[in-house]
Amino acid sequence: MELTERQETILQIVKDNGPITGEHIADRLSLTRATLRPDLAILTMSGFLEARPRVGYYYTGKTDTEELNNQLQKLTVKHYQSIAVVVSESDSVYDAICTMFLEDVGTLFVVDKQSHLAGVLSRKDLLRASLGRQDTEAIPVSIIMTRMPNITICKKEDLVVYAATKLIERQIDALPVVKDAGGGKYEVVGRITKTNITKVLVDLANNQLF
Repeated sequence: MELTERQETILQIVKDNGPITGEHIADRLSLTRATLRPDLAILTMSGFLEARPRVGYYYTGKTDTEELNNQLQKLTVKHYQSIAVVVSESDSVYDAICTMFLEDVGTLFVVDKQSHLAGVLSRKDLLRASLGRQDTEAIPVSIIMTRMPNITICKKEDLVVYAATKLIERQIDALPVVKDAGGGKYEVVGRITKTNITKVLVDLANNQLF
């Protein structure tokens, strides 16, 4: 998070003089204690300062980078995952194209008759299948989808940083969020996308994490 000029000044005062009471900080800045209360609350909640009753505020020693890392280590996929859009492996390519268009997504997850993850469909997969004179209504998506074990997955307990790393490494738009269904099978319970990761960045900037 980016601190204001006054918050930076407060931080420096506490670094140099801590532990120090809120009243003494206010005196140094020629401000009232009430005026400083929001700034002190932000610095405390963000982990830059800690407060002890009858002692005052003291600097925790954390840098901006360390604090950012601490916050990221608390963010798991479950906090930012969205609803997955799935199709059946027996659905036609035409049906999948319609679903992708209507749901306004870039990735579809394919499930088998037991509702277990069977494959993934990207825009490129559907575009490639629709080229030429092929009858897209007669081609099942199981013919063109990417199959296990070539699917990169994540679970809701995984860190968002892990999911973001996989998106970058694989150069893909979305990961299925899954839970074990036994026998090496997975049930799709959500998705994590580049848009979800962007929301993490926006929330970090606005100090509004989940």
